[in-house]
Amino acid sequence: MSKKLFEILSQVFSVPISEINDESSPDTIEKWDSFNSLVLIDELESAFNLKFTVAEMTDTHSVADIKRHLKNRGVSLDE
Repeated sequence: MSKKLFEILSQVFSVPISEINDESSPDTIEKWDSFNSLVLIDELESAFNLKFTVAEMTDTHSVADIKRHLKNRGVSLDE
């Protein structure tokens, strides 16, 4: 599932998967702005069949944060 997450991130932010890691954030990905954050949330909700809370959405500052929220929702991110 981690591959699926990275594919979504790559698509939303128009960056190669090889440039994405757990530390990736709006500080390291130019297109990670407020609009694309919403697009990302929508794509993640569709792909993993869940709905993020407002608190989770506002606490998504890096790929590591996204992984943590997905794991807390029972999504397995193991390859």
